[in-house]
Amino acid sequence: MSVNDPIGDMLTRIRNACMARHTSVEIPSSKMKLAIAEVLKREGFIRDYSIRKGKPFDTIVLSLKYSADKQPAITGLRRVSKPGLRIYTKRSDIPRVRGGLGLSILSTPKGILAGHDAWQQQVGGEVLCYIW
Repeated sequence: MSVNDPIGDMLTRIRNACMARHTSVEIPSSKMKLAIAEVLKREGFIRDYSIRKGKPFDTIVLSLKYSADKQPAITGLRRVSKPGLRIYTKRSDIPRVRGGLGLSILSTPKGILAGHDAWQQQVGGEVLCYIW
């Protein structure tokens, strides 16, 4: 199966798994998706992730995080920069998501970073997605 927007596919898989209250979700692996998974783990949106080796391709297994009353830690995801329309931002214009309660993920010259980390490191870049 050919996917034109692999990051959009990853976000859709996570969104669908959260809505169905799954404990984990499998995503085809790539370096960028691993970096996004690392940011999600560091910021507390997922419990953990691991890489499962496979014959045609490796997969990333994300362990989703839920509260005590079964509410998902990820309540919303939105893809910002798409293959047809790339959205870039300067350091001074890095967006705040939901008044600081959410997270913007950027692709910068220093790697995939959360919005507040990119601001601290004084770099801008492509706004990949918003998560809250």
